[in-house]
Amino acid sequence: MGNTAPIMEAKGKIDYGLTNDYMFRAILQKSRKTLIGLASALLHLNPEDIKDIEITNPIILGESINAKTFILDVNILLNNSRMLNLEMQVNNLHNWENRSLCYLCSNFSQLNKGDAYEDIKPVINIGILDYTLFEDAPEFYAQYELLNKKTHRRYSDKLGISVLDLTQIDMASDEDKAYGIDTWATVFKAKTWEELRMAVQSNEYMKDAAETLYELNSDETIRQQCEARRRAEIEEKHMQDKLKKLEEEKSELTKEAQKWKAKYEQLLASQSEKKLST
Repeated sequence: MGNTAPIMEAKGKIDYGLTNDYMFRAILQKSRKTLIGLASALLHLNPEDIKDIEITNPIILGESINAKTFILDVNILLNNSRMLNLEMQVNNLHNWENRSLCYLCSNFSQLNKGDAYEDIKPVINIGILDYTLFEDAPEFYAQYELLNKKTHRRYSDKLGISVLDLTQIDMASDEDKAYGIDTWATVFKAKTWEELRMAVQSNEYMKDAAETLYELNSDETIRQQCEARRRAEIEEKHMQDKLKKLEEEKSELTKEAQKWKAKYEQLLASQSEKKLST
């Protein structure tokens, strides 16, 4: 990036941070350095190991979007030898397990007619979630593979799913910290420019992300699309909350109905006994 003075002087609330899924995608498209820094951390690589990196499903930044046309996930080809699929998700839609599997399998089905199965590139799906996927087993950065249930022998190293939980930064392991994944999570969660500057001060790739974030927050066309996504997420959350309330009310009504049914059956049984006694 160029002049860093504006970001150094910025104060107050960040209008559109990295948990805004449009901003997340825009920054990764805009800044190759940020893309390399984040990808290398999540894959436990040194940034220098990434010689070539390309987003294979880019969007036209600033172009008007809607819920149907916006591509949420970011497909990345690393060193022409590995596929990485990233998505930021703030609201728990209770479908992440199936959604991530669909993305994973879709990216894995990459052979054309005549290609050899040996040529299939490894694919890993990484969900960056602002909620805990499995409440009974919270984890900051979880990594899943195909394994033998008895021996735990790996079936293949060409498929993997990882989940980064932005609400569980305190659970980061020493390995997570060694690759700076906990700091990246802090960058994602930063609400003010002061918080962001504090988080990125010792990492050049995160500094680049902060500078790009500041630049894109100053771009009116990008802001409009970020606002569209923010409103869509609010509406999504409202509908989810309403559905949850209706389900709770339905559950209570079912319990009440069962209670009255039991009383009615007791009444019938009691009347039956009286008739038999007479």
